[in-house]
Amino acid sequence: MPHPEADPHLRLDLLDGRPGAVSATITGTPTHTMRALLAVHGFEPLDDSTMVMARIDCEEAHYADQAAHALRAEGVTVDITPQLREEIDTEWTWANYPMPWCSREEIRKVSGDAQHIYDDIRHGRLIIHAHAHDGWTTVAVGTYRDGPSIHLHGENHLRVEVGRYDTPAKAIAEFERLYGDAVRPGPAPTTRTERDAEQARTPSGPAAAGAESLPTTAEPVAEQAAEADDHEALLKDFLESHTEWEKWRTWEDFTTVANHESLTLRAIFDHDAEGRETKWTFASYETPVSDRLWHGTATASTSTAIVSALLDAVATEHAWGRSLSTSATETAITEAISPLTDSQWKHTIDGRYITWEAPGAHEGGVQFDAFAAQKTDSPLPAWTIWGGHAVHQPTWALQLSANAPAALVQSVTFEMAEGQGTRLVRHAMPDSPARRTTQAPAPVTVPPPAAQPPGRSR
Repeated sequence: MPHPEADPHLRLDLLDGRPGAVSATITGTPTHTMRALLAVHGFEPLDDSTMVMARIDCEEAHYADQAAHALRAEGVTVDITPQLREEIDTEWTWANYPMPWCSREEIRKVSGDAQHIYDDIRHGRLIIHAHAHDGWTTVAVGTYRDGPSIHLHGENHLRVEVGRYDTPAKAIAEFERLYGDAVRPGPAPTTRTERDAEQARTPSGPAAAGAESLPTTAEPVAEQAAEADDHEALLKDFLESHTEWEKWRTWEDFTTVANHESLTLRAIFDHDAEGRETKWTFASYETPVSDRLWHGTATASTSTAIVSALLDAVATEHAWGRSLSTSATETAITEAISPLTDSQWKHTIDGRYITWEAPGAHEGGVQFDAFAAQKTDSPLPAWTIWGGHAVHQPTWALQLSANAPAALVQSVTFEMAEGQGTRLVRHAMPDSPARRTTQAPAPVTVPPPAAQPPGRSR
């Protein structure tokens, strides 16, 4: 006589404590088919009766729905909680996605490929030899255990393969040629998204809790919390004092987007970013449907005085829009760094880089990349304002693209000249990814812009 209580039954729900992750609770007698199908769709065992799916591309709800259909086709009873059903039925997309021409399915394909790369690294199928920071994101070189060597570009759901090589030696040599002294051995430090996913896959309990290392002192933790609160307060004050900016939250609980009423200015704030992770992202457009004019980022460790100066400049009409943006001529550079010159900051020229460093015991500086400034759509930052011992290993960094208005850059360099970004520097962790400072063989001068007919240039 059959025993109904022994029939396998599956309950899919959102995992507590980790936004997006999905848990699969098995009751009755689990079958190999049930576990195998769950594994195919990305679930991993958490304990004897629970499996969990935690991805880096935030597509757990989509793949949980696919798993439910596959299991029902095998005769398994599957219940989906209302909370998870709401996530499955919600249409969403990434804010400020760097490939806006992609359809939703194409975005999911890119994210799925990034997930496969992440899984290959995590399970030891892809060995990472070295990594670097190219000024905007993490790059890496690695080799598959039974396959080719590859170059990787990007983090989390944006990580893609950008090159293949026959041997590890060729791949590493080319990687070192491309990224110079920014190269660091081994894999890059894990991102917050990767750490969250790993935590979701880790069983909770006294043993797991005890395994976590405690901070050596409470002071740095309290200081970081205070800094996070300062940035939160800065965002709140900015929105309250600038009614022309509208706040809205994305589907991600840790992201807030502030849009100007003209829809040509945007600021994205990551509530969970820490240390040298990107806290602020800024973008300016000529019209709501045009290409991006300029953009910039600031890390979570950046002084609030520096970010406040940038926000004030962004909110000032004379500091945004292409018609008011100055190309990277010598006159524009002189205007942008005039506060540093007035404060007796010395500059050096090293290949394509012009660097102004803080005088005396202060640590920090401003770097202009003449090579990046020659192309308005360059993926490299034209301006890097940093605090710390060196630009390639900063404690904090603010970066702006080639078309950033000189008046906007000047507002930040003024704060640097006043010492706001160079005081009480806390050094970055030694295993943090370095920023690229590859040297060019000869100085590069910035040519004046060529004459162009009236109209929009991109």
